Amino acid sequence: MSQTAKTPADFWFDPLCPWAWMTSRWMLEVEKVRPVEVRWHVMSLAVLNEDKLDQLPEEYAENMRPGGKAWGPVRVVIAAQQLHGDEVVGKLYTALGTRFHNAGEGISRESIAAAIDDAGLPAELIEYADKDTYDDELRASHKAGIELVGQEVGTPVIAVPGSDGDQIAFFGPVVTPAPKGEEAAKLWDGTLMVASIPGFYEIKRTRTQGPIFD
Repeated sequence: MSQTAKTPADFWFDPLCPWAWMTSRWMLEVEKVRPVEVRWHVMSLAVLNEDKLDQLPEEYAENMRPGGKAWGPVRVVIAAQQLHGDEVVGKLYTALGTRFHNAGEGISRESIAAAIDDAGLPAELIEYADKDTYDDELRASHKAGIELVGQEVGTPVIAVPGSDGDQIAFFGPVVTPAPKGEEAAKLWDGTLMVASIPGFYEIKRTRTQGPIFD
């Protein structure tokens, strides 16, 4: 890799998740302070949880079931990728997350349609929210990310090339608010340091506050 080449950081997200949204905003900060280029990929909490719905709180499970709120956003994102290319995925994710989380609009057909417009994409993409046209591609994208880290985690998943050529992949980090500037760089450097150690699996502490959207 040349001195000017950027390290690709593959990032799997579900627009539904506020914590993945926080991490994604941190990754945009990382791009400013480290030679990193984020490549955005969709994954699906609905797909992840489809075999364990009876173990979930009822309201959450309702969103995950076929026809639930969790399916529309990811179907629209994967349709946008298939029809308009990889380059629109990050832009659409930003538009969706800004409305869902920062603006507090929640997940609805109206907020998804507005986000499509914000991203400068064709309005007819909203029709894919209720269609399984690209569900095979959605599942393939989800599988590519989740198989790097295992079935017991959620979104986000991040993967970067290691020094030996193998991918270093991990869930998270879960953080709020999204660090900026040098703090973003320190978290990136430290995350890669621990994630690259063979046999390292987990650091965790109880969350004491919810996502801070700033």
